[in-house]
Amino acid sequence: MGFLFGASHVRTQVNCAHAGKLEDVQRFTLKQKIILATVPALAAGLIRLLGMTWRYRDVNDTGANGNTVPIGITIPGPVVFAFWHRTLLTCAHRFKNKGIAILISPSFDGELIARTVEHLGFHPQRGSSSRGGASGLRAMAQAYGEGHRCAFTADGPRGPNMVCKPGPVQLAQLSGATWIGAFHAQPDKRWEMRSWDRFMIPKPFATITFSWPTHVTVDEAAPEATLAAVQAALDQAVVMSSPRL
Repeated sequence: MGFLFGASHVRTQVNCAHAGKLEDVQRFTLKQKIILATVPALAAGLIRLLGMTWRYRDVNDTGANGNTVPIGITIPGPVVFAFWHRTLLTCAHRFKNKGIAILISPSFDGELIARTVEHLGFHPQRGSSSRGGASGLRAMAQAYGEGHRCAFTADGPRGPNMVCKPGPVQLAQLSGATWIGAFHAQPDKRWEMRSWDRFMIPKPFATITFSWPTHVTVDEAAPEATLAAVQAALDQAVVMSSPRL
């Protein structure tokens, strides 16, 4: 199926060595090497320091079975969760040191992010869900096979903002996951960047609401319908985490 851009071929290569290591695709300039050697550790330290002032609260949906949807990090891996790119900073702090696998774009900016979150105890996989997507999905599927929780920025790396791309569904089908989780993180006080994703930086002492909607069942026979359901779950998560008027 075109939707999976050859996933049946990719599936046979899941156990290959990780593709997409940035060193294999791009050489850095001296200035970039200096930045990569110094900035990630400083950025990770700042995230830890700022995050110490944040408070978290959770809003959980009730599933069809009447049970409360659990907080994602309490579910052991392997699992697949989708979230919006604009909440990446908050997630980097709350879910640190959990060995969560996350797909990072194969670019200089992506490598900067990858090295930063590696300092925070994540398991970054280099690759893309668009260009060169097969290698990125192989790396994530291998991480899933190793038992990692896998988090996917559903609208990354270039948007459009808060529009779900096929990546999470492709990963679920490739790895054999039967469901996809979704969540959103909404700070009550924040700065918003003028970037494509309106990236959010919670202010010191902000309270951040995490919302956990009902998980989406993966229908291998209907990937477009599954994608629409993931979009709906992410939209619901945004509404759930918004302040009540």
